[in-house]
Amino acid sequence: MSAYTSLPTTTSASGTRWAAGVVLSALLALFGANLPAVAAESTTTVEPGTVQAADLLETLPVKGRAPKTGYERSLFGATWADVDQNGCDTRNDILNRDLTDITYVTSVPCTVKAGVLADPYTGTVINFVRGTTTSSAVQIDHVVALSDAWQKGAQQLTTEQRTAFANDPLNLQATDGPTNQQKGDGDAATWLPPAKGFRCEYAARQVSVKARYSLWVTQAEHDAIAGILAGCPGQIAPATVQPAAAATVVYYANCTEAAAAGAAPLYAGSPGYRQGLDGDGDGVACEG
Repeated sequence: MSAYTSLPTTTSASGTRWAAGVVLSALLALFGANLPAVAAESTTTVEPGTVQAADLLETLPVKGRAPKTGYERSLFGATWADVDQNGCDTRNDILNRDLTDITYVTSVPCTVKAGVLADPYTGTVINFVRGTTTSSAVQIDHVVALSDAWQKGAQQLTTEQRTAFANDPLNLQATDGPTNQQKGDGDAATWLPPAKGFRCEYAARQVSVKARYSLWVTQAEHDAIAGILAGCPGQIAPATVQPAAAATVVYYANCTEAAAAGAAPLYAGSPGYRQGLDGDGDGVACEG
């Protein structure tokens, strides 16, 4: 899928003192070759997936929210289009990525009939069953909401770019339906996943998506994201999202075993985490 990115021309007042060449190299590595041709001032390179989210955040312009005037869902292309032309619509692509124990409606491995979601937003396990009254139990969230994007730069994108944004796997996450409804079009300043252990990754993905599509953040949003990332130094700005089926299967009988393995604390969605180890249900297990 194409990435649409340009180098920001401004940074926040608290901008990190990064060499211009490092920032450019990092963005090139993370988001592909669709950047303007700009000569780097340094030969330092950064490998894909090694750009720290806190550093990338400081490259995003900080501006006020633009009016929502003119926003329509159709401006981001057809709902769940098959943009990668793999014969399967985007919703089912994400269900196939984020669910496990999947069965299909037909022999074609596309339309998901049933599966299991380990929901990173809530730290719960949801049994998905396709149906008129049951499909909405699992919804696909736009990590950066379409309306939020519209008010922070997407009005200047082309229809093709907005369609790519709406169907970009990096910006999509299967989650609990009611939780997704509660989020609405909120940004990080107004809504965060209930499972605290996933907030670092969630914030990092928002930063990656906004950088990829040349979107800006409000001051309140910037500060909220910076505050989250301060609690997880070294958090990487992701370029992709790992399929659930490809995740490492790890099981700890108890927190003593997790601690002995050097894995504690365990966060919702990470290998080894399960609700049985998370006594207070906050998305962080074996934290004591």
